[in-house]
Amino acid sequence: MADHGARAGTGLETALWRALAVYRVLTLGYAAVLIVMNVDGYARPAGGWTVLAAMTAWTALTVPAFTVPAFTRARRRRWPLLVADLAVASGCVLATAWVETAENLADGRPTLPVSWVAAAVMSWAVAGGRRLGVVAALVLSAAHLLVHALAGTVGEIGLTTFNGIVLLLLAGLVGGHVVRLALDAEARLARAVELESATRERERLARRIHDSVLQVLAMVRRRGDELGGAAADLGRLAGEQEAALRALIGTAPDPATADEVDLRVSLNRHASPSVTVSTPATGVPLPARVAREIDAAVAAALDNVRRHCGDGARAWILLEDGDGEVTVSVRDDGPGIPDGRLAEAEADGRLGVAQSILGRVRDLGGTVAISTADGAGTEIEMTVPRP
Repeated sequence: MADHGARAGTGLETALWRALAVYRVLTLGYAAVLIVMNVDGYARPAGGWTVLAAMTAWTALTVPAFTVPAFTRARRRRWPLLVADLAVASGCVLATAWVETAENLADGRPTLPVSWVAAAVMSWAVAGGRRLGVVAALVLSAAHLLVHALAGTVGEIGLTTFNGIVLLLLAGLVGGHVVRLALDAEARLARAVELESATRERERLARRIHDSVLQVLAMVRRRGDELGGAAADLGRLAGEQEAALRALIGTAPDPATADEVDLRVSLNRHASPSVTVSTPATGVPLPARVAREIDAAVAAALDNVRRHCGDGARAWILLEDGDGEVTVSVRDDGPGIPDGRLAEAEADGRLGVAQSILGRVRDLGGTVAISTADGAGTEIEMTVPRP
């Protein structure tokens, strides 16, 4: 039930509840016609009117309770309503043993609420899928059998009762399965529409950026190279921003679900003239939290390269999607890390590597290997298991 409850209030689910309300009203009318026609043949005619009044009152209560948004948005009200719905339906079925005569039940006359009780089964199916739908169907099936046990007609259960039980089970199983498929399809359609809208907006912004910002940055880079000196430094920075912006607008939107992120998309955002990113050709989907932590660790490693290796240093990011684990390597061509430097930095309270990289990967259950030597650069290899 929690699975569907989380999506309560969607257009499709609201339509299902309203359709079920219409079914409940129509079947109440059918049950009322049968009770009016057969009331003179009941053992206790007043009991027939009492059951009809109870069914009418419960229908008047549950129709708005299941369809009005003010009720359906309160998920905690679902369970009490569903349990009460099933209890009322079962009570109306069991009342048949007290109202009807044993002869009529033996002749195959249906229970007083007839098909009205199927609304309770479908309510459970809409709320919790086929499993809860079957549970409700089994409860009502047991109530139908108990009617014959109370009336002493167990040996004379007819085809009408058997068909009713089979239809209840089919309603719970098939109805719940179809509802689950429909809600999943609606969620996927919403995600596809959202992705298409994001893609179109991204393409529109990319065209505007290409026609304005990128052209200006490219011009600044060229003029800086021509002028030299301080202008050359400005030109170099403009070139780096141009490359980073091109990589950003050229990266496709993440096609994964809201709970997953393609790690390639996150890492490709770090690409620039001084940073080369190499990723697999296929997606590397990871839980959003895991992908964010890995991306933050990579950003911390690149920040160390910029701070300690100088403006001319280059870095390479390599993403490998292994069997059950993901490995990200960040390598630079800087001077390397002297022996004992990391331990000294941690002792002085500078926890860039210890917390930003090692801590993040360790929290994900992964490992970090740091390879370095004087004048030979540094390589940080982060390996994280797939959840």
